[in-house]
Amino acid sequence: MPTKHAVVSPAEWVQARRQLLAKEKEFNRLRDELSRERRELPWERVEKNYVFAGAHGQETLADLFAGHSQLIVYHFMFAPDWDTGCPSCSFWADNFERNVDHLRHRDVAMVAISRAPLAKLDTFKQRKGWTFKWLSSGDGDFNYDYRVSFRPEALAAGSVDYNYRQLQTSMTELPGISVFYRDTDGAIYHTYSCYSRGLDMLNAGYHYLDLVPKGRDEDGLPYNQAWIRERDKYGSPQGV
Repeated sequence: MPTKHAVVSPAEWVQARRQLLAKEKEFNRLRDELSRERRELPWERVEKNYVFAGAHGQETLADLFAGHSQLIVYHFMFAPDWDTGCPSCSFWADNFERNVDHLRHRDVAMVAISRAPLAKLDTFKQRKGWTFKWLSSGDGDFNYDYRVSFRPEALAAGSVDYNYRQLQTSMTELPGISVFYRDTDGAIYHTYSCYSRGLDMLNAGYHYLDLVPKGRDEDGLPYNQAWIRERDKYGSPQGV
């Protein structure tokens, strides 16, 4: 257990917990306000006709709504030349895998999209036992337009546009989430995207770790998520 931690009587513990609860309630109020402001962001109309490869052939962005008015896209890091998907994205996918069923009952479709060929996505998906819809954007513009994939010329320039700022990276793929709305006339709008730490709110595993004494326990690691493995690779050297 963490060393030199305060240990108090039950009455003192309840008093301290009530003090923290007041802060948690204020945090929740601020989070509700932030969520309201997020929903009130202006929208941008999607003008391109994006096409993806799916289990039933080619599908447009409009097709992905599957009769719903709202669509969430998880931009899963899986480049065409990779053999497996990103372990960190796999951690996120484990968290949303079954939530897809709940979301569709709130007028929300959710899919994952990557640039890797559909055959690779299907193989990896089957190995993980996932059931969510996963499509390939191939060499189309979708991943580039939503700032999660970066062309060689952009990387060669020294920085890429990621999370609404310039980032120096050698990575061809980075994670993100984008949200879209389709109105009754069929027009599609991009309403929101988030990247980097903005994805934390979609990972229940991290929120559970935030409750325990050691927290995320990532201090001293080469990078924050260095501990993460695909869930069937824990215990293997370097996740092999």
